[in-house]
Amino acid sequence: MNPHRPSMRVLIVEDHALLIEGIKNLLRPFSQYEVVGQVEDGLQVYKACQDYLPDLILLDLGLPGMDGIDIITQLKKRWPALLIVVITANSAEHKAQEALQAGANGYVLKKSPQQTLLAALQTVQIGRSFIDPSLAVDQLQKERGSREADTLTLRERQVLKLVAEGNRNKDIAECLSISLKTVETHRLNLMRKLDVHNATELVGWAQRLGLL
Repeated sequence: MNPHRPSMRVLIVEDHALLIEGIKNLLRPFSQYEVVGQVEDGLQVYKACQDYLPDLILLDLGLPGMDGIDIITQLKKRWPALLIVVITANSAEHKAQEALQAGANGYVLKKSPQQTLLAALQTVQIGRSFIDPSLAVDQLQKERGSREADTLTLRERQVLKLVAEGNRNKDIAECLSISLKTVETHRLNLMRKLDVHNATELVGWAQRLGLL
């Protein structure tokens, strides 16, 4: 592992002390993860994100103070690129689908082995969604992603990927051999179709559609 690789800042959102300590102990040997804080109340999550600036949140859905799905929606609206992995005892497939639709990147059951959580963390970091293998919602996730992707043309998907990779409009125009004005038009169409307002939100969509 590259010793200069920046660590991923992790915020644990969980109201059971034993689970919090278990997660910390699990991640401690891995230098790429830095647990920067913990929150036990749903109403404190937003402020904790402002204070700790995490890259990834491990979120329990059953928190006091605020519904977990609402927390995901609120956080993704403010920080589209924030990675959220749900860790829950709720094995209902419809709940997993709700979490994914709200913007969660991963869904892991508390009863699963520790390796499942580690696999989830590795998967979401490369821009792909992770669903606990014991749940049969993979197909639902694929269908949802397909519906969103179907609204975009092939060229728009190409532009979205290049934008998400940090390329400027001029670079994209050269790469795709199109005019700068055409790139700008594609970006406007992307923002309209996906209902986003800046490049950061476009990156979030590129991750959600598996383009990164």
